[in-house]
Amino acid sequence: MDIFSILLTIAGLCLFETITSIDNAIINADVLSTMSQKACRWFLVWGLLFAVFVIRGGLPWLIVWTSAPSLGPVGAFTAAFSNDPVVAAAIAQSAPVLLIGGGTFLIFLFCHWLFLEEKEFGIRGERYIATKGVWFFAVISILLAAIVWFAVGKNPLMAFGAVIGSTAFFIVNGFRQNAEEKERTMIAGDLSDVSKIFYLEIIDATFSIDGVMGAFAFTMAVPFIIIGNGIGALIVREITVRNVETIRKYRFLKNGAMYSIFCLGIIMILDSFGFGIPTFVSPVITFGIVGYFLFRSIHEMPPAGTV
Repeated sequence: MDIFSILLTIAGLCLFETITSIDNAIINADVLSTMSQKACRWFLVWGLLFAVFVIRGGLPWLIVWTSAPSLGPVGAFTAAFSNDPVVAAAIAQSAPVLLIGGGTFLIFLFCHWLFLEEKEFGIRGERYIATKGVWFFAVISILLAAIVWFAVGKNPLMAFGAVIGSTAFFIVNGFRQNAEEKERTMIAGDLSDVSKIFYLEIIDATFSIDGVMGAFAFTMAVPFIIIGNGIGALIVREITVRNVETIRKYRFLKNGAMYSIFCLGIIMILDSFGFGIPTFVSPVITFGIVGYFLFRSIHEMPPAGTV
């Protein structure tokens, strides 16, 4: 990759991590407002290190290592920069399984938001689909069956990867829903600061999965993922501390995040089947979609001074 491609990839990763973590920043800010200053500082410092190095750093490395165990821990970290043909072959063999699993996860995540979650309606048809939430499980079941059907003919391990992606979605979604329910208890002040920090870390971990899985649509290079997602995590912490009320005014940022997730999921699945999507497509699509919904948010924002 040339320097421009590297910078574009890192910028795309940073934007994607930031935009998919907006909800996380809002939850953090709401809960932190009920905690002592000492506990807030502890979470914002040590919680940040945990979020960047353990979750957004360790998880991509662990996923690559698990997908290609023959690389070993060091090889999994540096695989994208290696000229060793054995390493290249291992990555080429494992990448489709990883990509189809991540793509399935992201598409299921988008469908859950589209059918079942509360949202600002930013595109025609969203309101109608939201009234048909009962069809969510039918839609994702048919999608999974279709993905597995085509994957079996190409590589049975890809079919297994798609099933793992769907399983990961339901596990993460279950943890996330439970964590969001606990948020109400935390805001009510019925828990100690230590308990609140613990649950905030769980919430942060569940929200970070989206950014980690989507990162593989940009690159398989773990160091780039760590840099891009790490910068995004820093921005989210800054939003948490200073600008969360301003962010709430941008009504359609979540829409931008979810449509980016949908497009990246499609790119990952197409890549897994060997379509060879150029590396610049993912960051360009992310900037385009987020830019559109940011423009919509600004355009429909009430004038200053109005209620």
